[in-house]
Amino acid sequence: MKLLLLCLGLTLVCAHHGENHDVVTSNFDMSKISGEWYTILLASGVKEKVEEQGSMRMFVESIQALDNSSLLLKYHKKINGECAELIFVGDETEEEGVYSLSYDGYNEFHVVEADYNDYVIFYFLNYHNEEITQGMELYARKPDVSPQIKKRFEELCKNHGIPEENVQDLTNADPCSQD
Repeated sequence: MKLLLLCLGLTLVCAHHGENHDVVTSNFDMSKISGEWYTILLASGVKEKVEEQGSMRMFVESIQALDNSSLLLKYHKKINGECAELIFVGDETEEEGVYSLSYDGYNEFHVVEADYNDYVIFYFLNYHNEEITQGMELYARKPDVSPQIKKRFEELCKNHGIPEENVQDLTNADPCSQD
């Protein structure tokens, strides 16, 4: 009987440790997303948009939740061989948790999943010249994340119809970090 109780107790402890209670998939607290971030993975239905020289290939510096429910997003990217800072304000749309901004057309984006202390995954739609391109972004608090988080990102991309070959790993690709 003692052995049975010990096995049951160990099973419960293992099951408890196996769950990730910090991952949030809805009702996001955008103030907890505020802070510095690193771009880890980018993906797009149009691979060229996230490849070198692609319009969506940029590197996040920070995200700040503003008092009016908007987000201040700071990025940098190489433009004509020079590092440039890009600052956007994403305004919350009528749909709660969905933000919009103008860059390379009109964009709508929302958080898909987050662990506020580790990573955040965004999904976006870009409307440009009557074309709609979907994409995803994985940002992290540190310069890299675990292989499990990268795998999770790839699964989410696949669920949205973005093929694995369209995922770009940018952990070592920031052209402005050495400047």
